[in-house]
Amino acid sequence: MTETRILVPVSDSVTLRQTVAYAVRYAVERSEESGSTASIHFVYPLSERLTYDTETAETETGRSLLDRVSVWAEEDLGEDADTVTVETALIGTRQYLFSPGDYADVIVDYARDYDLDLAVFDPEFSPLGTTPLLPPLQAEVRRAGLEVTEAPVQRERRSPLLVRRGTVAQFFALFSVSFLFYLLLAGSVATFELATGAISASIVAVALWGVSLTTPVDPIHTGRRLVRLALYVVYLVWEIVIANFQIAYVVLHPSLPIDPEMVEFDAAVWSALPVTTLANSITLTPGTVTVDVSQDHFTVHTLTRDARESLFAGSLERAVRFVFYGRAAARIPSPKERADREEADR
Repeated sequence: MTETRILVPVSDSVTLRQTVAYAVRYAVERSEESGSTASIHFVYPLSERLTYDTETAETETGRSLLDRVSVWAEEDLGEDADTVTVETALIGTRQYLFSPGDYADVIVDYARDYDLDLAVFDPEFSPLGTTPLLPPLQAEVRRAGLEVTEAPVQRERRSPLLVRRGTVAQFFALFSVSFLFYLLLAGSVATFELATGAISASIVAVALWGVSLTTPVDPIHTGRRLVRLALYVVYLVWEIVIANFQIAYVVLHPSLPIDPEMVEFDAAVWSALPVTTLANSITLTPGTVTVDVSQDHFTVHTLTRDARESLFAGSLERAVRFVFYGRAAARIPSPKERADREEADR
């Protein structure tokens, strides 16, 4: 029985998530066929040379991306986590990388060090930004003796259509949400409300089927996420109650010990809904107000030192990651641990 060992070079791209899913699916299938374990090594090539092991903007970007990839991979593995090992690494830290040959050298060296036999490339892999790198890089890696394949991902259209083809699962998901919302507004489950609600929900689902919920719906993942969301609501209410008592103490204290300050940090959340959830959760918690959000960069006004320490401890951020990405995301370091925060003078 031969263990399947896969190398996946990564860079931030619109198809990276799909590439991770493909690599995981491939590893699981090969593991089941051979009856042995498998391993996937996600690597981020650094274009700059690190002389004194110091952290730079690029190393922070690379580590953040690898954290994200690790969470995705563990989410995709699910019950197969025992059969597939996921590893991440920054490579090329001891030299400057300019050409496809330079990148191929560090990728091949890493593959040889860990006895990896297959390189899976993201079709949009481009560590140098807009510079075309993938075709010559694949040729160099293949010439060095590694098997090379490109993840068969679906790329976005340049001008995406407004209306897309929906699935039956998406139709019923939209119908269920609309039906429950109708009953919530009606405040009754009488026969009339059930009938009119079903009719209204059907009309909404038919009209918006190809516009809303165009992302494929996975019932199992969605169910787990809803359970985690319910736990998060309880946790958030508890945090709000504690923060209320802390702010009440500050307000009622004779010396009014406030220490207002505007702070900034990069949160390890990677899409619109998690970012929005975290931003609103911060604002709902007394003592902190989200002032501005740009992608994953937050600007927050804090009223007290304790509020700042709690913010950078990352409890809310970890909880939001738990809701949207599962337990594996909780292992990602907090903003304080990542040393990403940057205080802004007022």
